[in-house]
Amino acid sequence: MPRVKTNRIKYPEGWELIEPTLAELDAKMREAGNDSNDGKRKCEALWPIFKVAHQRSRYVYDLYYGRNEISKELYEFCLEQGYADRNLIAKWKKPGYERLCCLHCIQPRDHNFATTCACRVPKHLREAAVMECVHCGCQGCASGD
Repeated sequence: MPRVKTNRIKYPEGWELIEPTLAELDAKMREAGNDSNDGKRKCEALWPIFKVAHQRSRYVYDLYYGRNEISKELYEFCLEQGYADRNLIAKWKKPGYERLCCLHCIQPRDHNFATTCACRVPKHLREAAVMECVHCGCQGCASGD
């Protein structure tokens, strides 16, 4: 008789400490996805989703690198299960990218003249007082701000 495969996930030790916050952020993500887009520009429809994804990744990042409250095993589990963005966290570890909002803002192929997003310009060097990123709605994620 063949073995029955189950999709049971073994949660690492310490999961019960971060599960309520991740469940709350997951509910916010679902709410942001179900939100109506009436009266919004086409690019504004995804901004709430980007913000919640950033919050979730930053929460896991701060727990592991900032406060050292979770184990490496739990950190890797969160990355593998999609609770945090591995590529975004990799950028946060590099100097100059500590406050990066999303990966779209640093990809030159998404911008005119093969540069980065305007939200990456420090506030004291900007010409416009208030500016929002077209990709994620960020108002400034330069490290010098």
